[in-house]
Amino acid sequence: MSEERTLKIMVVDDHPMWRDAVARDLADAGFDVVATAGDGPQAVRRARAAAPDVLVLDLNLPGLPGVAVCKELVGENPALRVLVLSASGEHADVLEAVKSGATGYLLKSASTEELLDAVRRTAVGDAVFTPGLAGLVLGEFRRLAADPAPAAPDDPKAPRLTDRETEVLRLVAKGLSYKQIAERLVISHRTVQNHVQNTLGKLQLHNRVELVRYAIERGLDDA
Repeated sequence: MSEERTLKIMVVDDHPMWRDAVARDLADAGFDVVATAGDGPQAVRRARAAAPDVLVLDLNLPGLPGVAVCKELVGENPALRVLVLSASGEHADVLEAVKSGATGYLLKSASTEELLDAVRRTAVGDAVFTPGLAGLVLGEFRRLAADPAPAAPDDPKAPRLTDRETEVLRLVAKGLSYKQIAERLVISHRTVQNHVQNTLGKLQLHNRVELVRYAIERGLDDA
């Protein structure tokens, strides 16, 4: 697909051979690799200059940890998608990455095809996780939902979602991918994306992580 070929990707890893191999695989698949970086501060500078659509990010970086890089860049540009590509499957690392704004988390043991698929899905906003980690993240969202919500949900001035937006939000909270939601509701993948973007705008949320937390706080994942 031509729209996939125009996706701008940046690869951040402190191991030159690994970084070059990932960048080469992505370029060979038709992605536009606009920058690479080998440490945290360099990653922040180059990402600001190159404005990638997807940042493929290792966590273990000199100078500035990957989670700090993610938090800083996503804070500046909520539209940025971050796919963590890490050797660590430790639960604490996964949760810290997601809380910092990462869209997905893939282990370095993944195949090239799995990586390419993950980058494509991350680019359209799907939460992509190495099998076994998605349930962990949803469980953490439910735990976080027990904390006080930052905004008053019953505020009469709160924006109202349409029935379809609420339906999509409910399925997002259950952990379904955009493709699965589209199949479930018999609508296009693009329509699901539009509903999610409209909902983010109405609720003044920045990313899928905040959206899932919002939905779980209101019990939509159990509906």
